Amino acid sequence: MSETGAGRDRLRELLDAVLDEEHRSLEDMARGAHSSPYHFSRQLSRGAGEPPVAMRRRVMLERAAWQLGRGATVTDTAFAAGYESVEGFARAFARAYGHPPSAARPDGGGRTDRWLPAPNGIHFHPPTSLWVHAQEQTVNPFVDHLVRHDLDDTAYLVDLAKQLGDDDYRAVRRPGTVVTEWDGAEESVAAVLEHHLWTKEVWLAAIEGADLPDRGGDDPAALTARHLDIAPRWLAAVRDVERRGAWDDRIVDALCDPPESFPLGGILAHVLTYAAHRRQLVRQLLREAGLAVDQGDPLMWLRREAGGER
Repeated sequence: MSETGAGRDRLRELLDAVLDEEHRSLEDMARGAHSSPYHFSRQLSRGAGEPPVAMRRRVMLERAAWQLGRGATVTDTAFAAGYESVEGFARAFARAYGHPPSAARPDGGGRTDRWLPAPNGIHFHPPTSLWVHAQEQTVNPFVDHLVRHDLDDTAYLVDLAKQLGDDDYRAVRRPGTVVTEWDGAEESVAAVLEHHLWTKEVWLAAIEGADLPDRGGDDPAALTARHLDIAPRWLAAVRDVERRGAWDDRIVDALCDPPESFPLGGILAHVLTYAAHRRQLVRQLLREAGLAVDQGDPLMWLRREAGGER
């Protein structure tokens, strides 16, 4: 830590206390900064715009993403990040990044790919430092919650569908059901879930400027793999647009015939609107197949998230 007196950087001292390997609780952090928990939390929140426990959790997850990208095991990374169990770490990581730590890609992409939304631009910088991104825009929590709820809920529904036999999974339960005229009939659990994922795959290809992707399998195992691939990329794309304030930017989608232009904000609204509809439709179909399904309420999801549950 800095010496007291002239040139003292109190915010730097507070950040050091937050990120010290030995400081696992608010009380530990405050003690390391020679302060009471109340004054420590108040000073850091005022100086950095983020409570100390939340900042430590976020920066440790960013460091974990970097470590996983360099080949560290999930178990070692979980305990290094201060979690008492691998399961608790896996839940927190999946909520933050849209995929479980076991699906982290080697070398994990660029630095900013690992950055999570921050109100202050403070991020993990390998191997043990911080990076302060001076011009970062805060990601709107409303947008982030909508997108992450959709991704988390999708994983839940695909996992539930694994309980069905193939006949029940593909059974026509709502003859003539059409969600969008360009996608055709969606009369079974299989069809609705597959179209739900395909929508994100197509739009993400348009945003990334990639070719139309190959359409993968529609059985639950294949859909799980497709979701693990698309979820972190979709979440990263939305966060990037939000950080840049680029919702009014337009892309010319050459995948359309003839090509059309779409605003990025309109694309997100389109995807989330039909995603919510399809998720609720899948719930009805799963209930008709005899499965117990929750309501898909974002309020309940936020409550579970705060409590570290599914």
